[in-house]
Amino acid sequence: MKIGILGGGQLGRMLIQEALKYDDQFYTLDPAPDAPCHTISHFTQGNFNDYQTVMDFGKDKEVITIEIEHVHAGALAALEEQGVKVVPNSKIITIIQQKILQKEFYKAHDIPSPEFQVVRDWNEDITMPLPFVQKMNTGGYDGKGVQVIRTEEDLQKLWKEPSVLEALVDIDKELSVIVARNENGETKTFPVTEMVADPKLNLLDFNICPVHLNDDIAGQIDHITAKFLEAVNSPGLFAIELFLDKEGKVWVNETAPRLHNSGHQSQEGNANSQFEQMYRVVKNLPLADTDTMTYSGMLNLVGAEGHSGKVVYQGMEEVLKLPKTYVHLYGKTETKPGRKMGHINVLAESREELMDKLVKVKEMVKVIAG
Repeated sequence: MKIGILGGGQLGRMLIQEALKYDDQFYTLDPAPDAPCHTISHFTQGNFNDYQTVMDFGKDKEVITIEIEHVHAGALAALEEQGVKVVPNSKIITIIQQKILQKEFYKAHDIPSPEFQVVRDWNEDITMPLPFVQKMNTGGYDGKGVQVIRTEEDLQKLWKEPSVLEALVDIDKELSVIVARNENGETKTFPVTEMVADPKLNLLDFNICPVHLNDDIAGQIDHITAKFLEAVNSPGLFAIELFLDKEGKVWVNETAPRLHNSGHQSQEGNANSQFEQMYRVVKNLPLADTDTMTYSGMLNLVGAEGHSGKVVYQGMEEVLKLPKTYVHLYGKTETKPGRKMGHINVLAESREELMDKLVKVKEMVKVIAG
């Protein structure tokens, strides 16, 4: 089968790496000539936000999927009309790539998400009480396009772009659950993971699985995933990012209609990874089991502050001596501050051991320019 992927980054790379054990041809489209997928796929350099480029890329493919949501959804809709299968479908991509539509989708389908105000015209009154979070309608990614407005003074910092203003949740934990649905309507859910963010970069720092949740919280998450999959009504793999507040209530933060950083530990920590699952969704195969094998965690490798240039992974040889420690690099030759360059997965027998190992690995390795 000829499978096309819009985006040639690390998510596409790891999907293809997992799928190489099967018999398919993978084609990728990305604006960067040295994108991580360029050496392991039939690669086209081009803009996945350009209508005609996406049409030309997709017209001879049997199925098109995405590894980034900021693509030309109109072109995907046109390809669907021409008989090309798009996973997930263009309708849900359109909804999720716009924060306003995404929030209205949750409200319409009674999926719990923080209270919000839509602001398109900045002449209208802001009625959302302080503090709140501003999320730009389009273009946000990895913490970009999001800011917290806490005080009257902070109001001067508001971006004058169409936005969602969202009530600030008193967060106890940030959680993520990855769900999959194939064309036949079969669904599978990965165990919930806990996300620990780097407060400076606003990027995922550690990812931990499993998370011990009481029956009430686990039930809320089950309810959310069931409602979401019913409302989406599309094959796909979706990462639902959640807030657990300090009163035990679960809220949907946002959803990614694709593979996600919060599922990387599944490569060694689960019976099958999110990448295996995504391949099966794209091919409409029976979905893989997602059982937790043991405690697992992930540490992002990001470019160090003050370092731009040819990448050097300082301390990597020491990391490779550690048991049950797995390095995944993304094939990016140039580092810059905050850029995701790879990740390291760790397995352990307990949460305490897992956290100790993750902290130890973080202290051992540094992504610098050399």
